[in-house]
Amino acid sequence: MSGDRSRTVRAGRRTVEIHRPDKVLFPGGGGAGEYTKGDLVEYHRAVAPYMLPHLRGRPLMLDRRPDGIGGPAFMQKNTPDSYPDWITRAEVAKEGGTVTHTVCDSAATLLFLVDQASITLHRWLSRTHRTGHPDRLVFDLDPSGDDFGAVREAARLLGELLEELKLPSALMTTGSRGLHVIVPLTGNHDFDDVRAFARDVADTLAGAHPDRLTTAARKKDRGDRLYLDIQRNAYAQTAVAPYTVRALPGAPVAVPVSWDRLDDPELHARRWTVADAVEQARTDPWDGLLSRGRSLGPARRRLAGLRG
Repeated sequence: MSGDRSRTVRAGRRTVEIHRPDKVLFPGGGGAGEYTKGDLVEYHRAVAPYMLPHLRGRPLMLDRRPDGIGGPAFMQKNTPDSYPDWITRAEVAKEGGTVTHTVCDSAATLLFLVDQASITLHRWLSRTHRTGHPDRLVFDLDPSGDDFGAVREAARLLGELLEELKLPSALMTTGSRGLHVIVPLTGNHDFDDVRAFARDVADTLAGAHPDRLTTAARKKDRGDRLYLDIQRNAYAQTAVAPYTVRALPGAPVAVPVSWDRLDDPELHARRWTVADAVEQARTDPWDGLLSRGRSLGPARRRLAGLRG
């Protein structure tokens, strides 16, 4: 049967075998497009130059869906022994032992992971050589429902506060419901320091807008307010990688955007899919911003001044 056939694709100096490329991973219907494993391979081949810089040197957690998005999900941290030797691995400490994460540092690895039906790639905020010291800080703007207007407003307020603190920040649709606001760091602070700072920023913003924003971790305490989630800023926690696909109908993609795009009435969390995300990637929305990492010391002093 054609659905059982395989094909090989070239990725740099390697070839990767793609098994059952005609297998449907995203069923169509209800206005959503249908996408096969082969479609995801072609998307990742095209987006690899823009996606790999955000993946290299970082442990991954993989959301695998061998039977498509309607089937069981496997959240994979440990790298199976069956993976090829040329796949980079990183052994990192966990409570009571270690775990060997996959690291995606090449287009060949990226396509191999797609062949394994890894739909969404979740990356660490730190790198393998300094796992305890993140070089990214992430605010996850998570609406109580599907109200993107509230997300847009919260992002604008957070961006203004970060600007007052003289911290560069980048904006990304999550491909799900909200936005991520990402601050590049020098990597000189440990996770406890970064998380404490993120908490102070979120508390300051929620305190200034208590009717619209909250830092309450329990859903029953949030009401209709938007949750300023800083929980990803901890050791072994992950955030969705730029240009990764989400396991949702229509294959939406997490896509970097420039801050001026926040005023675009067509912007929403699932604005881009595998059908058009590469075109957006070519515009370089972040324009090298994440290479300008900051120390948190000056920003912490500015924040203390704002808080009185």
